[in-house]
Amino acid sequence: MSENRSGGSAPTVLRMVLGKRLRHLRERAGVSFEDAARAIEVTPLTVRRMEKAEVGLRIPYVRELLRTYGVLAEEIDGFLNLAREANQPGWWYTYRDVLPDWFSAYVSLESEATVIRLYEPHYVPGLLQTRDYAAALLRVGFPNKSHEDIQRMVDLRLKRQDLLDKPEAPAVWAVLDETVLHRPVGGAEVMRAQIERLIEVLEYPKVRIQVMRFKAGPHPGAFGPFHYFRFGFSELPDVVYTESLAGAQYFDQPADVVTYLEVLDRMSVQAEPVARTRETLAALRKEL
Repeated sequence: MSENRSGGSAPTVLRMVLGKRLRHLRERAGVSFEDAARAIEVTPLTVRRMEKAEVGLRIPYVRELLRTYGVLAEEIDGFLNLAREANQPGWWYTYRDVLPDWFSAYVSLESEATVIRLYEPHYVPGLLQTRDYAAALLRVGFPNKSHEDIQRMVDLRLKRQDLLDKPEAPAVWAVLDETVLHRPVGGAEVMRAQIERLIEVLEYPKVRIQVMRFKAGPHPGAFGPFHYFRFGFSELPDVVYTESLAGAQYFDQPADVVTYLEVLDRMSVQAEPVARTRETLAALRKEL
């Protein structure tokens, strides 16, 4: 099942995990939605929304549900501590004035992923952009935003990059269409600095970049950009993110995710080998 997110509040990854745990505990206990709802005096829809991470986890509700499901008292305390943590806003909450709700979900996924694989046919991905490159892109994408709003959006984008420096940084594997490196964003100087940044991040032990050269011809990902996330939680499935002018779409059903993952695997074979990325980028930098 795919999910469109063009509005509404974005769940944190932890809340999604706890929602799935609540569903598992309810099903293991043989409790129906209706019986669970009666235990906390809400509608069955509210229980469903808690399990799908569409609403916050109210601590009194969660405590009573866990008792209803036969969870031991010492385990309840641990679950409630996690629920309190899940209800806390993410670091990106301070940028809520310039962050669309549909993209808040992306930032949450990105922050907790252990593996991020992506294909970008148009622009350098946000995790690898320089400040000037990001500002030039955002000014074009949001022409009606004020200078102050654009700067806050740039700050947010650069803040996201902090995760690359963390000890538990995710493995990032990006396939960039050669178009990305030839499309002039912000002028030659900005592009030169951006390509230098891409060369720099190749030093990160968990970052891989491949270039899909024009000479490779047609390839299976040519229809548009997409990002794949894998997590360290057994309850949370792999997720694929795509976006359009109207919002974003998140896929977590195995059949959908496998389709995208197979495309990424095929593209990684068709693109230039990782060992040649530095050479390719250095040659393009000289051209600028």
